[in-house]
Amino acid sequence: MKLAGKKALITGGNSGIGLATARLFVAEGAEVAITGRDQETLKGAITELRPNARGYRADVTAAEDRKQLFSALAKEFGNLDIVFANAGISGRTVTGATDEAIFENIIYTNLNGAFFTVNSAVPLLNDNGSIIFNGSVHNHLGQSGMAAYAATKGGLVSMARAIAADLAPRNIRVNVVAPGATKTPIWKRGSRANDTAEQSAKLADFVSSSIALGRWGEPEELAKAVLFLASADSSYINAIELVVDGGMTGAPFGAPILRG
Repeated sequence: MKLAGKKALITGGNSGIGLATARLFVAEGAEVAITGRDQETLKGAITELRPNARGYRADVTAAEDRKQLFSALAKEFGNLDIVFANAGISGRTVTGATDEAIFENIIYTNLNGAFFTVNSAVPLLNDNGSIIFNGSVHNHLGQSGMAAYAATKGGLVSMARAIAADLAPRNIRVNVVAPGATKTPIWKRGSRANDTAEQSAKLADFVSSSIALGRWGEPEELAKAVLFLASADSSYINAIELVVDGGMTGAPFGAPILRG
């Protein structure tokens, strides 16, 4: 097993890519601590992952929550070998029509929350550990209405490089996994929360047509990329962005919609 004897923290580990990664980490021998803001989904995830997982209700954007979380981790879980800073939100921020509070909330959650999660985790992190941030192809796409979200995901890449330099004396590797379109609950939130089944199906078909492999990614496929960055398989990989998007950004003209 690739993570035998390792201890991992996954923020936002109660659903989507975070939960899929927690499942895989447990299967690979790790003890896993997951966080989530929703108590019910967190409880369900822990029930599924027992006995090798612990759950902590915490909002990583709240300083007091982080303080309590890492105090509890130190007492109940011990040191860490892996941190997957996965928690984040999406949201539309159309230029010329965006409320300042909405923009700031996305920035604060995705960028500040990720940094201060890692900042708090570093004292518990063993030397030779691994930190992974959850980025996005929106760092590259230039999609309208996504200014704040794209800024946070591009910021994570730059931030990860600087943190990798900070932690280099301890041989702690810091990388970013950048998912493309992936089947997770985030697509049913925010502005799309009230979409009809027909609207959701239309979106799903359109997105599939824009990807070279012609389909959405599965959370389990992203989890495998995170496992790679967390394990010794990537022991000489540091300060990179690993894009996992079916060719959406690398081979756009291979997409069904552009094949002619």
